[in-house]
Amino acid sequence: MTEEELKALDKEVKKLKRISSEWASQLHDLVEDKLPAGYKEIPGIAQSTYDACQAWAEANAKLIAAQKETQG
Repeated sequence: MTEEELKALDKEVKKLKRISSEWASQLHDLVEDKLPAGYKEIPGIAQSTYDACQAWAEANAKLIAAQKETQG
């Protein structure tokens, strides 16, 4: 992987982490401000949070593997 590709992947990981944090914040706000009345929102927000975190984890694992590959 080239240095440019590695930098692009690092940028993508950071973007996905930010998106994950935003979904986690929405989940937190739901718990803090809208429950119990907003309970029907839980599945959608929880799934979106899970999906965002999973996308980050996959990209982060790819980044870590690429970094090890370039070092070793």
